[in-house]
Amino acid sequence: MGIDVHKKDWKVSIRSEALSYRTFTQPPSVAILGQHLRKNFPGARYYSAYESGFSGFWAHRELVSQGISNIVVHAADVPTTQKEHAFKTDKRDCRKIARSLSNGELQALHVPSIKTQEDRSLVRLRLTFRKDLNREKNRVKSMLNLYGKEIPEQFLSSGYWSKAFIGWLKGVEFETDSAEQALKLLIDKVEHLRSCLLEVTRKIRKLAASSHYCSDMTLLTSVPGIGLVIGIAFLTQIETIDRFPNTNSLASYIGLIPNCHSSGDKENTGEMTYRGNKWLRELLIECAWMAARCDPALHATYLKHCKKMKPNKAIIRIARKLLNRIYYVLKNKRGYEKGIV
Repeated sequence: MGIDVHKKDWKVSIRSEALSYRTFTQPPSVAILGQHLRKNFPGARYYSAYESGFSGFWAHRELVSQGISNIVVHAADVPTTQKEHAFKTDKRDCRKIARSLSNGELQALHVPSIKTQEDRSLVRLRLTFRKDLNREKNRVKSMLNLYGKEIPEQFLSSGYWSKAFIGWLKGVEFETDSAEQALKLLIDKVEHLRSCLLEVTRKIRKLAASSHYCSDMTLLTSVPGIGLVIGIAFLTQIETIDRFPNTNSLASYIGLIPNCHSSGDKENTGEMTYRGNKWLRELLIECAWMAARCDPALHATYLKHCKKMKPNKAIIRIARKLLNRIYYVLKNKRGYEKGIV
């Protein structure tokens, strides 16, 4: 079976080893699909696949509980003809998934445990709050610039968003009450998001100290540039380092490998691949900037690369080396020791 999963309905295509049976639409319910299979194909072995998306892995777990051997696949990995690209419909999508599954052409994605997935939601929520907070801060500054309100030098030198700075913001006067109320509402939202960010950080700190993550967190935080939030984010994303046989497979999962286009005698190795865990890749590059300052060996390597390329490209090489160090400490259960130049 190939299943095209949507919020309101599912498109399902059923086929045997070499014959397409039928394609139909049904409510988004695994129980209904299970009843249909047991009625029409009693005693058969059931295999299914659907593309990863908004619905996550709940359907996968329910399909397995119904005795259906299911896999979740990456949408870009489903073989697609040019005609299917040009004339895309839900029915075509579920049929090509069923065809590719029958031919053994699909590779299953890793399905995390329920605990890992729920812990991941908590960690990702912090990133969401941080982005929302930065957006609201920019709106406050944009409003000050709109009305020509200059920020005092004392706050520019000591950093924004201290209690004193928020107190100054609340005292900013405008010509009318409307602008003052607008600024007040923006400040209230900033303060609310700051309290939410603080609360989720406390919960993440407690999660990192739990018995499930404590030992690996100790190993990870021994690596330069890796702190509490990024360490727990890494662990909840990969779940277990044993998924990856080597550092190349881990780098491919995160997206720290170059694109390659070759034909005949021409071979072009380009920028980083567009595929991968972009969220984790951003965090790792952020860590690389700190690691290049703290670790003597990484610092020397960064300076060497900067002689041949721009700093923004050199830091990508440092991020890859940092990833190799992370793989080593988690795989061998040994803390990191700084290199000596």
